[in-house]
Amino acid sequence: MTVYPQLPQVAVFDTSFHQSLPEHAYRYAVPEHLYRDHGVRRYGFHGTSHRYVSHRAAEIAGLSIGDSSWLSAHLGNGCSTCAIVDGQSRDTSMGLTPLEGLAMGTRSGDIDPNLHSHLASTLGWSLEEITRVLNSESGLKGLSGLSNDMRALEQAREQGHPGATLAIEVFCYRLAKSLAAMSCALPQLDGLIFTGGIGENSPLIRSKTVAHLKLFDLAIDKEANARCIRGIAGPIHKYGHTRILVVPTNEERQIALDTLALLN
Repeated sequence: MTVYPQLPQVAVFDTSFHQSLPEHAYRYAVPEHLYRDHGVRRYGFHGTSHRYVSHRAAEIAGLSIGDSSWLSAHLGNGCSTCAIVDGQSRDTSMGLTPLEGLAMGTRSGDIDPNLHSHLASTLGWSLEEITRVLNSESGLKGLSGLSNDMRALEQAREQGHPGATLAIEVFCYRLAKSLAAMSCALPQLDGLIFTGGIGENSPLIRSKTVAHLKLFDLAIDKEANARCIRGIAGPIHKYGHTRILVVPTNEERQIALDTLALLN
């Protein structure tokens, strides 16, 4: 600011896309003063990615973003789902912090809220230690006892590693449960979007997740699913079934577009 006092500086927040959540989606069932005085509510993250891929999905499908409804799964070391209606976020899996929601690379995702008390009373763990374990030693890494890298886990699964097999099963089942829950916010389902490092590159994770969602008339075309890796976008659903798209995210582009819109 000292060197370039006239240069505009723009901050694009990952939470901003989720500011359109209705109150019944962002409020926790805790005493009202915690929300009013301390901002304890659900904020959500990965908003820049969910916003970008929902717009791209509408373009690919030939639909108007202002008249379409999507389920979006951003899957990387951090993971979240989102329900998007007419270009606006209506619900998302992450909350006050990025720990809420899906099982992730090293994050536990949803747990019994009383686990903190249980670990403190039975193991004598401090709040700091519990927080560290749930954020840095859990998720795929904790379940597998091997790695937080899905590529390594898929390879180990092929070799019969039980921890890697379990981690993948839990990951896909929890993801499918979250997507089913997100559907409560949709008036209709125009398609399911997979994005992020895992979502864009793992046919296995996509197929195992969709296998849990038969009630949504979702079914994957094996050849199309295998083809959509390493930046290749496109539909992967069987003909006649609900749309499923692989859409590589581009958060940098979305930030640039948001910046240009603000400057204009």
